[in-house]
Amino acid sequence: MAAAAAAAAANRIPTMAVGSLEIPMIGYGTAEYPLGGNPEIMKDSILHAIKVGYRHFDTAALYLSEAPLGQAITTAIHNGFIQSRDDLFITSKLYCNDAHPHLVLSALKKSLQALKMDYIDLYLIHWPVSAKPGEFEFPIGQDNFLPMDYNGVWKAMEECQLLGLTKLIGVSNFSIKKLKLILDQAKIPPAVNQVIMNPMWQQKKLREFCQEKGIVITAYSPLGAKGTPWGSNNVMDSKLLQQIAHAKGKSLAQICLRWAYEQQVVILVKSFRKERIEENIDIFDWKLSDEESEKLSLIPQERGWPALEFVNENGPFKSLEQLWDGEI
Repeated sequence: MAAAAAAAAANRIPTMAVGSLEIPMIGYGTAEYPLGGNPEIMKDSILHAIKVGYRHFDTAALYLSEAPLGQAITTAIHNGFIQSRDDLFITSKLYCNDAHPHLVLSALKKSLQALKMDYIDLYLIHWPVSAKPGEFEFPIGQDNFLPMDYNGVWKAMEECQLLGLTKLIGVSNFSIKKLKLILDQAKIPPAVNQVIMNPMWQQKKLREFCQEKGIVITAYSPLGAKGTPWGSNNVMDSKLLQQIAHAKGKSLAQICLRWAYEQQVVILVKSFRKERIEENIDIFDWKLSDEESEKLSLIPQERGWPALEFVNENGPFKSLEQLWDGEI
């Protein structure tokens, strides 16, 4: 009975073709602050998400959420919510300390060990910068930044895919210019670029470029990630979004998520509250009007989180201009 209910709920979430795979267009994100601060709550929330129909989960070595995710999946299989790990689409990420050609494969193997899996569906370079090998740190220490060997790191990512440890590879937080550095030498092009995207930072130029190159955009912080170091209040405090939400009888979060879905991108959401987890996938049986969409397209754009943590006089990016290549 539980399996049938979960399968019916999962069928509500549309999928998008990514390479040879189908990726559910709403995924459950596992970045919280403090990083790894609530493993038991995280595990319970993931289990509830699976129960109500989520089949796409996003994690990262940095988040310290790989182990709770793996544990929740084991419990979900035991409880009959899913038949096997193969029912899910799992993404993880290579953090800066391991973003060196000789460390990529071992980093992925560590992630697989934490997840208790033989493979993941998508492995991403988390940021376009490397750091001295060793313990993960966010922010990165000012003396620990290193320029990335894009060619060498990407070749190692390709090896991971060829070995079958990940089905797809991609990047995160890459500008158009930095994507071109990968595309110019890639034998296997990136399948995905995961970036911050919401109505206040719509990433129009980047989305156009990625569409042209066949790269899927995954949007993180679609609600602005209020209350985290990588978030801002500008989305949840938007008067226009509040007005549209009130007029449609929806939450502001649902307006943001429906808007992102209508831009044909994959969306990551995160909440520990069960009602929010369910509300966030209740966006498929209604749509924004042409007038509402037009108003949203005209919102003055502002990158809510500039990621100053990755700008440093001792590092490869000494200004936001260098980090984002004008996409600010």
